[in-house]
Formats: sequence, C-alpha cells, structure tokens
Amino acid sequence: MKLIRVKYKKWFNILRDGISRSNPIVVAVLGICSALAVTNKVENAIAMGLGVTFVIMASSLTISLIRNIIPPRVRMVTYMVVISTYVISVQAVLQAFFMPIADALGAYVGLIITNCIVMGRAEAFAVRNPVRYSLIDGFASGMGYTFVLLMVSVVRELLAFGTLLNIQIMPVTFPTWAVMALAPGGFFVLGLFIWLIREWIHYYETV
Repeated sequence: MKLIRVKYKKWFNILRDGISRSNPIVVAVLGICSALAVTNKVENAIAMGLGVTFVIMASSLTISLIRNIIPPRVRMVTYMVVISTYVISVQAVLQAFFMPIADALGAYVGLIITNCIVMGRAEAFAVRNPVRYSLIDGFASGMGYTFVLLMVSVVRELLAFGTLLNIQIMPVTFPTWAVMALAPGGFFVLGLFIWLIREWIHYYETV
C-alpha cells in the first residue's frame, strides 16, 4: 500500500510540475515563438497545443524505450530523428484533414522539430526515466504549453476579431484591436499571463 501511494504521488508531482511549477512557457520560457505566432485564433492554439503534446509524448515514449541503446555521442541526433518523424506525421494529418488550420499555422508546425520544449523533455527526463513516467511528463508539459496558448488566444481573438472559434461573441459595434492580431499584441498578453501565473505559483507555494 505504501509503495502504491509513493507511485501515485510521483505521478501527481510530475503532472503538477509540468502544468504549473515547471510550465514550459511560464517558468522555463520555452516555445515563445510559436506562442506569439499562432495564438491570434483559438482554433490555431488548440491545433498547435495538441500537436506539440502528441510529439512530446510520442518522442518521450520512443526515447525512453531505446534510452539504454542510444550511443552518447549521437543522442542529440537521435532525438532529432525521432522528433522529426512524429512532427511529419502531425503535419501530414493537418494537411490531409484540416487544411485551413495547416495554412494558418504555416511553417510553425514543422518548427516543432526545433521546439526546445520537446528536445528539453527528451534530454532532461525521457532518457533518464522509464516509459510510464516519461509519458506522464510529456503529457504534463504538453498540457502546460497548451493551457497558456489557450488563455492567450482567447484574449487575442476576442479583442482582435470579437469572436471565439469564429463565433461572434462581442457586439458588432465593438472596436476591434488590430494590434492583438499581430505578434506585438501577443507579446503583451503573453507577458501579462506569465506575470500573473508566476505570482499565483509563488502564492500557492508560500501558503
């Protein structure tokens, strides 16, 4: 019974850290470029967040499975090959079934290959831990990334277009903020959220 409690506590700690204490955007400040580029619409943020989550989980799973046979000299190259394989899969699915979203995301889907979040979890966690924990860590990191993207995209889409998921929310007379559709507007909103979440994490840890 004690062993089971320890195991579940570790799972919980990994989930909590990935979403809050070690959130890849808020705490580690990784994946900022895509966070600024694709969060002008909620649907784009969802697609990018799910794509990155899938790539992190799949690559962490693969690297954890083969971690004992990866030669140290080529481990980074191995990570890149594994990650690029799953990124190509995500890109193919988007182009086959969600072409408008694929066009909106553009090159940023392919750039998941160079996303520091994916590479960082492979090097910092997956190569040192068994499959079950690597999957949880990948899911937590992906959800932490997706959570921030969703929050930023909700604010940006409302202010820039008056819509959410292309459904009109704000009154037709609402004066839209064109800057929110651009990267500078995203930078402002993202910075505000990073500050708020860091303050919340600090408060939570001191209570």
